[in-house]
Amino acid sequence: MTDVKTNSALSGYRVIELASERCALAGKMLADMGAEVIVVEPPEGCDTRSWEPFAGDVADPENSLHWWHYNTSKKSVSLNLEADIDAQRFISLVMTADVVIEAEPLGRLDALGLDWEQFQVTNHELIWTSITHHGRDGTDPPATDLTLLAEGGPAWSCGYDDHGIPPIRGGGNQAFHTACHYAVPSILAALMWRENSRKGQLIDVSLLNSSNATTEFATLWWLNGQQQVERQTGRHALPTITEWTQIQCADGRWFNTGVPPRNKHEFRALRSWIEELDLVEECSPYEILKLGDQFERIGLLELDEDPLAGEVFQAGREAIEFLGQRLNAYDLFVGLQERGMACGIVYSPEEMMDDPHFVERGFPEQIFYESRNTTHTHPGAPYRFSATPWSATRAPWLGEHQALLDDLAD
Repeated sequence: MTDVKTNSALSGYRVIELASERCALAGKMLADMGAEVIVVEPPEGCDTRSWEPFAGDVADPENSLHWWHYNTSKKSVSLNLEADIDAQRFISLVMTADVVIEAEPLGRLDALGLDWEQFQVTNHELIWTSITHHGRDGTDPPATDLTLLAEGGPAWSCGYDDHGIPPIRGGGNQAFHTACHYAVPSILAALMWRENSRKGQLIDVSLLNSSNATTEFATLWWLNGQQQVERQTGRHALPTITEWTQIQCADGRWFNTGVPPRNKHEFRALRSWIEELDLVEECSPYEILKLGDQFERIGLLELDEDPLAGEVFQAGREAIEFLGQRLNAYDLFVGLQERGMACGIVYSPEEMMDDPHFVERGFPEQIFYESRNTTHTHPGAPYRFSATPWSATRAPWLGEHQALLDDLAD
């Protein structure tokens, strides 16, 4: 195997990815962790190379920001799998691989003699990952990210309290992302199992099942209680409507108060902050907050059963809203986080990238593009490894690493 990033978590592993929007994130995650990921494109290039927006507003297969994002750290070879000579090259490539990731229409690779069954005997340590609509033993109807989210259920749970407004889909290829996020840890587990067994295996990921398993409470409520959840603005979808959690802060920014204080330590912390700000006289819920000292913990299911608990809980929420009327969103966010209370500013993507916490962790990743002689900002990794650092390089040009195929022939 070829070591690309010798001190990275997955250096030494080779992954073959058949280019598809459905599995691109899985390959990206492995590549940025150090695996040598070779994306196999058709001669004309992956369809996503033609997707807007384009860097510099220049429509070019090498300028698609979609391609740039989903294919960092990968290598690209171009093959026509319908042609015998390229099919043989693909076979030779797979014989050197640890992992294959594909989201091809059911039956296509089998018809070409290039599916899992054809490789498991000759490369018995190969881990083959297939991402399809219903799984390999189901049907393969036409689908998009939107239809998968609708059919799988997440779209039903996303939106506003006003149900006159249609549901809101998850943005950014959420159905495809969800399937890839299930695929990647499955691949890592299979690689670990292979360490002792010396055997590969087939990982069969269903896009639809992945979306349905990620509906939070919706499927569980229906299967166990025949109750339908209702979508709620910035809150969990539940059969009953819960308390509104969005407020507008002194600077006009919107803020999600999340879960207010629920134990005596949090109530004390909130009261102390109000005292530090010298706002006790103005804060009408302050006196009720003192009653929070009676509660080791207020469970959400207890609010209707214990009137005092419900009143104290509500006072905590009102106190946060009171502070939001006097503080800007970032100061409220930091203050509540420091006191152990979950909350969040409603950010736009560019605002999130500029958040001091993200910047300090090095989340905005600067990647150099030599053809443009400039760097571009990419979202980085949500994790940091102390000994095997994550890093990313630019997405490959079409067929940039075609020489890999020549090396196999030699």
